Amino acid sequence: MKKAFKGFLYETYKKNIHICGNDRNQLAVMAQKARTAIGSETLEVFADGGYFSGKEIVTCDSDGITPNVPKPLTSTSKAQDRYGKQDFSYLAGEGEYLCSAGQRLTNRFSTVENEMKLHAYTSSACGSCERKAQCTTGKERRIKCWEHEEILEFMQSKLEKNPDAMVLHKKTVEPPFGTIKHWMGSTHFLMRTLEHVSTEMSLHV
Repeated sequence: MKKAFKGFLYETYKKNIHICGNDRNQLAVMAQKARTAIGSETLEVFADGGYFSGKEIVTCDSDGITPNVPKPLTSTSKAQDRYGKQDFSYLAGEGEYLCSAGQRLTNRFSTVENEMKLHAYTSSACGSCERKAQCTTGKERRIKCWEHEEILEFMQSKLEKNPDAMVLHKKTVEPPFGTIKHWMGSTHFLMRTLEHVSTEMSLHV
């Protein structure tokens, strides 16, 4: 009886949870499940930076789901005290980037990386720019922009205009996880294998 009950919990867990090793590919599928659960045609979702994925955000947008996910700062340029991509302004109407020195970076070529079409923007003025050392160690600064970058930019601008949104998210979403971890104690899971650990986690939730 006990084994059968655990098996039922595990099968229920598999049907309702998209099993994956990280959060990055979870946004769209979990948002779709949430929308189905509440019986709504539209939905606005909030998630922390661990869920940021361009493909997932575009999938949500095309599916009538409004995503709100802050973009994590992973730029190596910023870490090395140089200008990052966020220091360049995108001129949507002209399809160019504007740097802090007032120079324009134009679309020179396109490439495909990780099944994503990227546009590369550069400027011929980099060689004579007095700020070059603060910008790039190469011959010229290159900005790569995904073909759906405007969707990501629009989402980020919305979050910047409403900073309290993510504060509310942390207040309402993070505490339950902290409570569950407290209940579980320092040993966390007591069982092994995905099936048994999933059952244990289901009981906690």
